[in-house]
Amino acid sequence: MESFVNRLVSCRKCHRLVQYRESFPQGYWRRPVPPNGDPFSRIALVGLAPAGHGGNRTGRMFTGDRSANNLTRALHDTGLANKPTSESRDDGLVLKVYITSAVKCAPPENRPTRQEIENCLEYLKEEITLLKNVRVYVALGKLAWDSLLDAFRGLGYVVPSAKFSHGAQVLINGVWVLGSYHPSPRNVNTGRLTNEMLVKVLERAKELAYGS
Repeated sequence: MESFVNRLVSCRKCHRLVQYRESFPQGYWRRPVPPNGDPFSRIALVGLAPAGHGGNRTGRMFTGDRSANNLTRALHDTGLANKPTSESRDDGLVLKVYITSAVKCAPPENRPTRQEIENCLEYLKEEITLLKNVRVYVALGKLAWDSLLDAFRGLGYVVPSAKFSHGAQVLINGVWVLGSYHPSPRNVNTGRLTNEMLVKVLERAKELAYGS
C-alpha cells in the first residue's frame, strides 16, 4: 500500500486537475489525495473525489469539510469510527473502514470529465486488488457506483446489470457493492440523505462483512 500511495500522490496525468488543485493557497495539500482508514478492513467506502477545501486542503480523504463530518458522524454511530468528526490528519480519528475515491484530485465544481474518471480508474482497480480483506464496498453516489462497477469489469469480473440507488446492492464474485447517496451538504440539507439513512446502509455493510 505504501508504494501505491507514493505513486498516487505524485500523479500528474490530468492537466486540468493539476491546474485546479494547484490554484489553491500555499499550505493546502494540493496533490492527489491518498486513502484514509484501515487497509485491512472488510469494508471500503468510495466517494466521488476530494473536496477543494476538504481533502485537497488536509491531505486525507473525507477530512476537513461538512461532507467529511456528515460521513464520520454516521461511521461513529455505527461503531466504525472512534469520534464523530474528521478535521485534520492529526485529529486522532481511527477508522475501522477504508475510505478512498473514484477520482483522486479535486475537480472544478466537483465535476470530473469522463477522461479524468478513466485515468483514475487504474488506481481504483489497483486498490481493489490490494484490499484483500474487503467484503463490502459502499459507493457514495452514482459516480462512485459506476466507477466501482467499471473497475470490477476492468479486472475481468462478471458484473451483473445494476442501477444506482440509495440502498442498492449487487454481488460481484463474492464481494458486495452497496449504494448510498453522497453525504454532501446539499443532500443532507435538503433531506435527500439523513444520518439515519446513511447509518442503515453502514449497518447493512457491517452485517454483510461480519455477519449479523
